[in-house]
Amino acid sequence: MTEPLRVVLVEDSLLLREGLVRLFDEAGYVTAGAYGDTVDIVARVRDAAADVVVMDVRLPPTFRDEGIRAALEIRHALPGVGVLVLSQYVETVYAHELLADARGGVGYLLKDRVTSLDEVTDAVRRVQSGGTVLDPLVVRRLMAGTDGFAQLTPREREVLGLIAEGRSNASIAEQLVIGTGAVEKNVSAIFAKLGLAESASDHRRVLAVLAYLQRS
Repeated sequence: MTEPLRVVLVEDSLLLREGLVRLFDEAGYVTAGAYGDTVDIVARVRDAAADVVVMDVRLPPTFRDEGIRAALEIRHALPGVGVLVLSQYVETVYAHELLADARGGVGYLLKDRVTSLDEVTDAVRRVQSGGTVLDPLVVRRLMAGTDGFAQLTPREREVLGLIAEGRSNASIAEQLVIGTGAVEKNVSAIFAKLGLAESASDHRRVLAVLAYLQRS
C-alpha cells in the first residue's frame, strides 16, 4: 500500500481551515499541519514530511504577500514539496514568480471559482505529482496583452491555454471535442515552435506555459 498524501495547510480563516482539513481527511489525505500564519513555515513543512502545502496569499500579520513569499521560500528550501495557492485575488506577479523555475508542482486557484470539492483534492493530487494547475481566469489575466506567439496557429494557442490550466491531453481532447492524436500533434508543434527540445529533466509542458505567460 502507498503512503497517504501528506498536506500542510496555511489559512487564516478558521472556518475555511477546518473545512479544508475535513475535506482532505475525506479524500484520504493526512493533514500533517494546519496553521493560520507562516511563522517558521519551512521548519513546519519539513518536520511534517509534507508532500504538498496549500496556502492563501494574504496572511498575517500584514495580509499582503506573506503567503506567496512563504510559498517561494518553501519551493527554494524544499524543492520536492508541491505548493497550491488558494486565493481570493488574481495576483499575476505572484503567479509569474511561482512558475519562474519551471519545475512544476505548483498551482494557483481562486477560492470563489472553485466549483466542487473534488476540484481542490484533484488539484492537490496533480501538484503533488509535479503538475501545474492554474485557474482559467488566472491564465486569461496572465495572457492579457500577449501577442499570442505569432508562429502558433489559433488551435495551438487554444491547446496551450488549456495546458496552462493543468489539463492532460485526454482532458484537452474532451474539451475541444477532438481526438487525442490531434491534441498530441498540436502539443508537439507547440514544443517545436517554442524551441523546447525533448529533455529527461525539464517539464516541457511547464516550460511552454512559462514561455507563453512571460509574453504578457
